[in-house]
Amino acid sequence: MTTLLDSDQPAALEEVEQVRRLVTEIPGPRSRALHEARQAEVSSGFGVTLPVFVERASGGVLVDVDGNQLVDLASGIAVTSIGASHPEVARRVAEQAAKVTHTCFMVTEYEGFVDVAARLNRLTPGDHAKKTALFTTGAEAVENAVKIARAATGRSAVVVLGHAYHGRSLLTMTMTAKNLPYKNGFGPFAPEVYRVPSPYPYRWPGGAENAAAEALAQLRDIITTQIGAHNVAAIIAEPIQGEGGFIVPPAGYLAGVAELAREHGIVFVADEIQTGLARTGEMFAVDHEGVVPDLITTAKALGGGLPLAAVTGRAELMDAAPVGGLGGTYAGNPVACAAAVAALDVIENEDLVGKARAIEAVVRPVLEDLLGPGSVVGEVRGRGAMLALELVRPGTTDPAPELAKAVAAACHAEGVVTLVCGTYGNVIRLLPPLVIDHALLLDGVGVLVSAIQRVAGAES
Repeated sequence: MTTLLDSDQPAALEEVEQVRRLVTEIPGPRSRALHEARQAEVSSGFGVTLPVFVERASGGVLVDVDGNQLVDLASGIAVTSIGASHPEVARRVAEQAAKVTHTCFMVTEYEGFVDVAARLNRLTPGDHAKKTALFTTGAEAVENAVKIARAATGRSAVVVLGHAYHGRSLLTMTMTAKNLPYKNGFGPFAPEVYRVPSPYPYRWPGGAENAAAEALAQLRDIITTQIGAHNVAAIIAEPIQGEGGFIVPPAGYLAGVAELAREHGIVFVADEIQTGLARTGEMFAVDHEGVVPDLITTAKALGGGLPLAAVTGRAELMDAAPVGGLGGTYAGNPVACAAAVAALDVIENEDLVGKARAIEAVVRPVLEDLLGPGSVVGEVRGRGAMLALELVRPGTTDPAPELAKAVAAACHAEGVVTLVCGTYGNVIRLLPPLVIDHALLLDGVGVLVSAIQRVAGAES
């Protein structure tokens, strides 16, 4: 057997054919046995979307322990944007792991950390001087963005949106809107976090056409009269709200938020952990509206499958934290940094921004064909390869979480991995790898459409 001790390169794995193939029911017998063992050993606090154990993954296909090949329309919640187990990521990870797995950047330094920082400083919006700090998880990135904003402004208040999701740590859980399953029973929560209405066009009381102006007016009023603008360190917003239901803000809203922040010396933070790095058909989702945040958080796709997160922003803000005030034992781990450099190379060299746009061009028309009077699909929304369907009770806008659950289950049974999200649990979200094979994508979306049609037929 060849090992890394015997060779400079890992043995090549047999390429996985990019097709859906079912050889057992889903989940199969081996997955069911492993899931039973998991229940005895792992905290039940960890939920699972589909109790299937994955043995291998490549591109847009997950291969389970029973030999089934599943179409991946989830990308590990937007993590494997460059495809599962990308060969270049695997190669560079193996090379780095054979050299150094860890030193802690705060003890001794290594080039990979600086390389990732330099790339993010170049890729993020704006031509001002920037610096970057690396961390391990998206929640860490958001927490540290708050720390940086507070240090820079000397203020404490943090403003977030309704329907927001920012993480599961104490502060980011507080910043997250949805109670179940993220907050219930975990209080008391962090102080000085204030929530303002999110401009959710489909559900805005004054109509979608008024959502931007009315939400901005409410934001201004709450900040200036209830909190006090002089107390606000940061406004933090997802340019497209992820867990909240893939809510795309109306045109002009993000620009209005940025303008209000500048007016009052508030740090505007764009949480691009799910939307960033080509996912929406731009390198960053704020690019769709030409908005330049003061700070921007990234994670998920950044590490190509390994845990890595970052805060990038104006150099003077990033230097506001005292020496030793930022960091973490695993922050910017060298193996994760090697994976990130490879992932960023793939994103740029293979034009994954363009591929995300192509995915939208193919998928959105298919999904929009499901719209119409009496349809269970109330809205199709999203950008690039971040698309969603909001399911409602026919003839109304009432959320239908039971239909979303049934559609997802039908897809899973046919070997297509889809995710449910939304504050009301009624949104099917699609996050395919940006490199997904065209035929495989159409096959997976076709299964989704058929599932919706069957569920709709059973509902009528």
